[in-house]
Formats: sequence, structure tokens, C-alpha cells
Amino acid sequence: MSAMIATLQRELQAYFLSPLAYVVLTVFLLINGFVFWLIVSFLSDPRAAFGAPLELFFGQTFFFWLVLLFVVPVLTMRLISEERRSGTIEVLMTAPVTEGQIVIGKYLAAMLFYMALWAPTVVYALVIDRYGELDWGPVAAGYLGVVGIGALFLAVGVFATTLTRSQLVAALITFLILMPLFTFGLLESLTNSATLKEVFGYLDVWQHMDEFGKGIVDTRRLVYYVSASLLLLFLAARSLELKKWR
Repeated sequence: MSAMIATLQRELQAYFLSPLAYVVLTVFLLINGFVFWLIVSFLSDPRAAFGAPLELFFGQTFFFWLVLLFVVPVLTMRLISEERRSGTIEVLMTAPVTEGQIVIGKYLAAMLFYMALWAPTVVYALVIDRYGELDWGPVAAGYLGVVGIGALFLAVGVFATTLTRSQLVAALITFLILMPLFTFGLLESLTNSATLKEVFGYLDVWQHMDEFGKGIVDTRRLVYYVSASLLLLFLAARSLELKKWR
């Protein structure tokens, strides 16, 4: 446990002391701030259809997913790839620490920084609550969805970064693995099989965020995120173990 905590602390320092991290944070907040302004401006028009701003904000715009598709690879691409490229992974692997502890420590650091990116967006909810009526239940459910999907996406990134020494290649692999996750909704609409419709609907992250944004918390979604994330982290640990003997 102490080895995992040490890895977590080391990675958190690397995140918060890196100029790139603050560039990501700035771009992330600027884009989300712009999207929130667009949503509020649109709903302020009397001709616009009625809707809750934060319901639209949580996953109902293309920008939400576009930001995740680029932020997650950037956050995870250096976690192990850079260690392998610089040779520090050999020093780390000879220390009294297991591959699983390394993977989990780095993953938790990425998760904490990811959550730190989203934390300032609570201001949007406070603004709406200050000038109008806000149901905090759907807001909490929306953030639960953001954390759950983020946990899955970051696990993909951690797995990808164990496969190569190149940060750019790791980012590209992460992006390519994440892309199919956005096609399940389309596949659901194209198939006539009731079984496949159910499977694709279960895996469709667009539908998941639509439910979370409305305040609907389906535990099946959470089971999916947790189980898929654990599987990916297990594969990442095994991949790192294989690289140890090469």
C-alpha cells in the first residue's frame, strides 16, 4: 500500500508541477465555459425549446465528448511510456513495488487530476442556483456520470501507455480505442436484433450521460464502468509485467 501511495504522490506532483497540465486545465475550462455560455444563451431565447442548462451541458453537446477524447489521451500518454523511454521504469521495477501498485498509483493520480479539471465547473451550477431554480439531484447525477465515464476512459489510457515507449503513439492508441465507444448508439439503431440492441444500449455512453443528466442513476452503468476499468487496469499490469522481462 505504501508503494502505491508513493507512486500516487509522485505522479500528482508531476501533474501539478507540469506546465502542460495547466495548459490542459486552461483549455478545458475555456472550452467548457464557452459551451456553457452558448447553452445559456440558447435557452434564454423565448423561441428555444425548454431545457435545463446543465442537462444539456452533461454530454448532450458534441463539445463534451470532443474534449474528453483529447483530454484523456493527453493526461495518460506519459504515465508509463515516458518511464520506459527514459529508462526510469527499470529503476522503478527493481524497487519493492508490484506492477499492479504502479498501475493503480498512476491511474489514481490521473483520476484525481481529471476530477480537479471538472471541479471549477461547479461554479456553473452555483450561477444557475443564484439566478434561477436548480434541482441539485440531476447535477450530482451528472457529475457521477462524468466521473464514471472518466474512470473508464482513463483506464483505457493507462492500458495504452503500457504498450509503447512513445507518448504520441500511446495517445493515438487511446484515441483509437475510445472512438468505438461512441459508435454503439449508432449500431443500436441499425440492428434489428433485440439482444444486440440491449447490448449496444448497455454500452452506449451517449445514452448513459443522457440518463445521468436527467438525474437517472442506473447502477448497471456504474457496474459497467467499474468492471471495465478493473479489467483494463489488470491488462495494463500484465502488459507491464511482460515488458519487464524484455
